[in-house]
Amino acid sequence: MTLLKLLALDEEDLAVVSSHLQDAVVRAGDVAYLPSQKRFAAVVNRFDWESASEQNSKDYQRCRTALRFDRVLSAKHMDLKPDKPDRVLSLLAIGFEADDAPSGQVTLTFSGGVSIQLEVECLEAEMRDLGPAWSTRNKPDHPGEGAEGSEEPKAPGL
Repeated sequence: MTLLKLLALDEEDLAVVSSHLQDAVVRAGDVAYLPSQKRFAAVVNRFDWESASEQNSKDYQRCRTALRFDRVLSAKHMDLKPDKPDRVLSLLAIGFEADDAPSGQVTLTFSGGVSIQLEVECLEAEMRDLGPAWSTRNKPDHPGEGAEGSEEPKAPGL
């Protein structure tokens, strides 16, 4: 597995980061919003879809990966349950919607209806693999699952 380091400064860049992080798993306790630094960060276990599509075996790989967003003005969540730091979430996608360009909303959508919404001055994100990959026999699968719920995200507590 090749270690990746990707920067996202626009929607197209973020789409690439999102595709590499699809089905990454993260503990709720490994997600943090640092208002004094205007930063949101998470450490996830990224599934290597690139090598999975090249392999016919059932031996897949994951890698510990850092994700950060800078210039974050606020963070809200829906159903994250920060009082349960060991809860494991699966990241489905990351999207960006511009308000008054270059500012806008970054949304991290997880399985089970969990989401995190970041209000950003501008899009500035980095994804960086932190170390060697390890093998897993489990390939992510989420048939018929979608991000449901129409509640407004809750204010901090990340």
